[in-house]
Amino acid sequence: MGERTNPALATGRSIPTRRNTELAMLLFATVVVMAAQAIVDATVRGSVGLNVLWYGAGFAGVWLVAHLVVRRFARYADPLILPAVALLNGLGLVLIARLDAAAALDAESSGEPIPGGDAPLQLAWTLVGLVLFLLVLLFIRDHRVLARYGYTFGAAGLVLLAIPAVLPTSISEVNGAKLWIRVAGFSIQPGEFAKIALLIFFAAYLVAKRDVLSLASRRVLGLELPRGQDLGPVLVAWLASLGVLVFEKDLGSSLLLFGIFVVMLYIATERVSWLAIGLLLFSAGAFLAYQLFTHVQIRVKVWLDPFAFRNDEGFQIVQSLLGLGTGGMFGTGLGGGRPDSLNIYAKTDFIITTIGEELGLFGLVGVLMLYLILVERGFRASLLVRDAFGKLLAAGLAFSVALQVFVVVGGVTRLIPLTGLTTPFVSYGGSSLVANFALVALLVRISDAARRPAAPIGAPPPLAETQTEVLSR
Repeated sequence: MGERTNPALATGRSIPTRRNTELAMLLFATVVVMAAQAIVDATVRGSVGLNVLWYGAGFAGVWLVAHLVVRRFARYADPLILPAVALLNGLGLVLIARLDAAAALDAESSGEPIPGGDAPLQLAWTLVGLVLFLLVLLFIRDHRVLARYGYTFGAAGLVLLAIPAVLPTSISEVNGAKLWIRVAGFSIQPGEFAKIALLIFFAAYLVAKRDVLSLASRRVLGLELPRGQDLGPVLVAWLASLGVLVFEKDLGSSLLLFGIFVVMLYIATERVSWLAIGLLLFSAGAFLAYQLFTHVQIRVKVWLDPFAFRNDEGFQIVQSLLGLGTGGMFGTGLGGGRPDSLNIYAKTDFIITTIGEELGLFGLVGVLMLYLILVERGFRASLLVRDAFGKLLAAGLAFSVALQVFVVVGGVTRLIPLTGLTTPFVSYGGSSLVANFALVALLVRISDAARRPAAPIGAPPPLAETQTEVLSR
């Protein structure tokens, strides 16, 4: 992976920080979120109250604080990353509040106790995530510092992955997957934070070993294959992903972990042979998992013919397809559908179905375009940043978002088997939301380094960086 330098940056020429563009886009996101909430209130409750204004003011205030921190500590960061995340998060909050309101109306009409809503808790997790976002920007002023602790992050990531597997089922298993730590009413999914720690480790390790991993020993069918002793890292990642699948029954995290590593390995070495080896190992792992584990067999059978299992294991995916079909091209309108009655996981694993039903194909494509903007801006930062570690880390972070969205959307539309991953920034769930805010903070930090003007060629280095020599007589 060769070093690339933006000519505009190399000359030291002044470039705009684009912070006012970011502020304008955040105001636009606030208007869209307020309009969405007003439509929901008008459809579900029959009136629009002042709560929309209070909600919009609070939403704008929180993201204004984030903007001011970025303006102060990452002033050259990409101006579209933060607004894209804000709009995704705001739409997610509106949808979760809309489902809460529908559940309350159903309970009231049937004379049952009104259940507690999930939107306030999701809002609280959003605030926690934004605090973590701000802390990352405040304390990590140079992303290259993370490379020094690559192995520490790797060890921490493996520990976080392993904790749910060794805990008793009573406090770690939800819906058949051992992913959680649940104590005294509080729950957290450590694997979400393990993903970021392992991404940092992958980037640091691959940059350090890039030359060795790029060596080829023989040419087979047009592919330059690496040396046998260099296959160790990809085999370790393969075994780790199989371990997640075996001990935690988490197909989604297993696919995400292995896919991210193989793609980062390809980016680091620019050798297609690593992709071919990764696909072969993935195919072998998928075949072994299908032969050995009943829950994988069920997932595949439901994927192939969900209507044959519509009353049990295939119920959710069948309902998802019905919801997407109901939405059609333009949707039923926010608040006009019944995603809550079609799917019990409308706020979490199947919130994409909720979007498709109420906003239609056009609305769903619009949401996916927001993810595309976020991913494209991450890869842009990867191309422009001047250090190899930053290039690889930004590419890995961006690809992890892209792969997660692909797996989620592919699962609910029956393109691939369901995996149980959440939709970043939109689905209900605290661990995923908070971890993804940390991920975005790292992208913002790297994009700031990528767009920040370099010192003019020939300019003397800062005094703190000059070499000194002690002379004695």
